[in-house]
Formats: sequence, C-alpha cells, structure tokens
Amino acid sequence: MSASTPGHDDPVRPLPGWFDDAKLGVMITWGLYSVPAWAPLDDRLVRLLAEHDDGADRNRSYEAEVDADGFDPIVTTSYSEWYLNSVSVPGSPTWHHHRETYGDRTYADFRGDFGAAVEQWSPEPWAELCAAAGARYVVPLAKHHDGFLMWPSRTANPHRPDWALERDVLGEFREAVRVRGMRFGIYYSGGIDWTFANLPILRADDVARAVPDSPEYAAYADAHWRELIERYEPAVLWNDIGYPPAAEPEKLFADYRRAVPDGVVNERFYAGTPDFVTPEYATRATSGGTKWETVRGVGLSFGYNRQEDMSCTTSGPDLVELLMDVVSKGGNLLLGIGPDAAGRISPEQDAALRELGAWLAVNGDAVYGSRSWHVPEDRTAEGLRVRYTVRDGDLYATFLDRPSAGFSVPERLAGAADAGCAWLGGDGAVGTLGGLAGLSVPPVRDGVPAPVVLRISPAPEPM
Repeated sequence: MSASTPGHDDPVRPLPGWFDDAKLGVMITWGLYSVPAWAPLDDRLVRLLAEHDDGADRNRSYEAEVDADGFDPIVTTSYSEWYLNSVSVPGSPTWHHHRETYGDRTYADFRGDFGAAVEQWSPEPWAELCAAAGARYVVPLAKHHDGFLMWPSRTANPHRPDWALERDVLGEFREAVRVRGMRFGIYYSGGIDWTFANLPILRADDVARAVPDSPEYAAYADAHWRELIERYEPAVLWNDIGYPPAAEPEKLFADYRRAVPDGVVNERFYAGTPDFVTPEYATRATSGGTKWETVRGVGLSFGYNRQEDMSCTTSGPDLVELLMDVVSKGGNLLLGIGPDAAGRISPEQDAALRELGAWLAVNGDAVYGSRSWHVPEDRTAEGLRVRYTVRDGDLYATFLDRPSAGFSVPERLAGAADAGCAWLGGDGAVGTLGGLAGLSVPPVRDGVPAPVVLRISPAPEPM
C-alpha cells in the first residue's frame, strides 16, 4: 500500500552504493492467503496508486469512487494478500466467494493447509528464478497484515496461538540467495496487524491510520524487527504502512545501521530519515531528490491470485520497458511475485521474469551501476522511443521501439554525429552516430525481448 514522507530532522547519510547500483529486486509475497489465493480482478486500486501515489505524502487523500454495490477499492482490491480484510466485509465479492467455496471455515483454518503445503517447498527454485531474472536483491515477507509469521519467532503472537511457521523458510531462502550473490532483504508489516486491531479496513483513506496504538503492539513489532535484524542481517528493512511511534523507530534505525552498516531502510516506517522512498505501481518523472524504488506486482496482485492469467501478467518485453523507464529516471524496480501455497510460481510470471533476465544478460551494462543522464528520454524523428543511462563515461541509449533500416539519430544526440557507437550484443562493428542508419541492428534472439541498446563512447556533453 502507498508510501509516505520521511521526516527530515535526522542527519542524512550517503546512500549505500550497492543499492543504487542494483536496479532490480524481487519481492516474494507468500503466506496463509496463498491457500485461498483469490481476489476480484478489480484494478481500481492499482490504477489509483499508479495515477496518484508519488511516494511524497503519507496523508494523501485517495478519492476513490465506490462500485455499484457501494464498496471502496480497498474492499474489492485485486491484492489477494488482503483476503482476510475482504472476507471480513459482508456482501463483498470475496465474502461471497469464500461462502461458496469454503462454507463456514474461517481464515484461521487455512493455517493447517498452509503448514502442510510448506513441507513441499524448497528455496532453490525461488533463488534460481530470481538470479535468472537478473535481480540483485530479494525481499521475502516475514509478516503481512494478517499477522502470520513466516519464521519461528521467539516472540509469539499474544492473541493467536500457533500463528507462525515452525520451519525457518526465511533462513533457508537467505542461504540460497546469498550463494547466488544476491542481497537479502525483509518485508514486515509494521503498520497493520489485524490480530491486534482495525479489521476490517473499509476505505483506502483509512489505511494509513490503521496502526494499532497499544503499548503491547509497539513492543511486539519492535521485538520482531530486532529479532529479524539479529537473525538474518537483512540488507533492506522494507517496512509497510507505518509503525507505532512508541516502538522508537529512530532508535531501531540507529541500531540496525550499526549492525548492518550498508543496509538500507525504506520510508514506510513514517519516521526518521529513510534511504529510499517506494511509490507503488507508480514511477517518478525525473531522477532528482531522494532515491526511489517503484514496487509492483508482475500481475495485479503481489500474492498468488488463481484467477490471474496471461492477460493479467506483465510480459517480458513490457518488463524491460518498465525497467529502463525506471532506471533512466534514477529509480530501482522491485517486482512482486506470488507463489501458491506450496511455493510454486505461475508459468506466466516465471516466463516473464526469465525473459527480462535474458535481456539483461545481453544489455546489463546499460542497467547495473548506471546513473541517469541529464535527460532520461528522447525520440527519433521517426518516433522511436529512447531511454538514456550513463556508466563509466559511456552513454547508453535503449531503443524501446526496435529500429529498422533508415532511422535517424535521436534528437538529443543530433549534435554529436562524430561520437563512436556500437550495439550491445551486436557483431562488434563500431560506427559513429552520424552513420547510425548504416550500423546493422543485432538480430532478434529467441527468448530475448526486442529493445536494443546503443553504447556511445564517450558520453556527449549535454546540449
């Protein structure tokens, strides 16, 4: 759910370089909601976030129209991980689905189903897929809004006995991730825990105000984050939807940064000075200001929604376009995937991530370790869309629309006709920008999306 404004009273520290270099991460949303794995294919909330959530105001008013039955988008959300909230609203689509499918079973009854399914899970396929996608960091969920813990915590839920896994899936996944050279972060819902308070949430406007305000919850959330830091040393603290002020988040940040000096903290604690902000399904127009990371599902949901098919899944080529648009404007892209209860990733999401990874294997020099140029985007006279990044003194022009014979130099490069250039993944032939139309475009490769990248050495001076 949407992001917040950081406070600016704390001293600003430099952003750890690895995070700005990484560019691509994967978030994995897996829990009890993966058993029913159902939500309406209602994209109103996603569109609302994409249109209005720029990560700048945690008190933003989401003026969303209710549907024909009077339900706010938060009730009919396509986010399957919100199943407990949606099923708790009588008459909602999820309420009807649950009664027709499960009768009088409660959400808590899914605890046994999920525990049995987890026994089939292995961390290796997840880690292999994230690496194949070209991700440099991963962020699995430790706790979502239903309060269920994805590790055997020493701080048990006081309101729900047995509301945690016995198996340490976080620890197992962490080892598989680190073996493959990726960083390991952790998501924790510090702001919402429906086992303590505020179930259901009926309006999107109420989400940011749903943090339990009891001293009991403050101590509980603080104990969890401290245990997660001690146990897993996460490279990213990815909190969601606020945090109880009584838990002293600024002290948590200071202790975390002493324990993990190059760790990064997102802004969704709504406290202190974070390292980055997290617009959801939205992007920034420029690279100025605080480091940002757009977070979004590969589909309409972060968790697994059994109703989603290819039509709801962002394709490999579209992921490449999204990544280059984000990176050219100074952002990172955190892609959410949702396994089923046994930990299996859908074939559609698997294929899309592997296509993205195949493209990065050829064109990664334009992405990893890059920074924004003085302008992020451009067009040719023929209307071909271009995104710019710079790295090690070279300029990279990514053609989102594949060039054909006779195309012209992008407008922003028209004054640099003598600059040397070569296609990444091409035959090694080097030409000049002035002779670009005569430089053969690399052939389309099986399994590799079409966008091609031109390296220009050295980067021209801004016009």
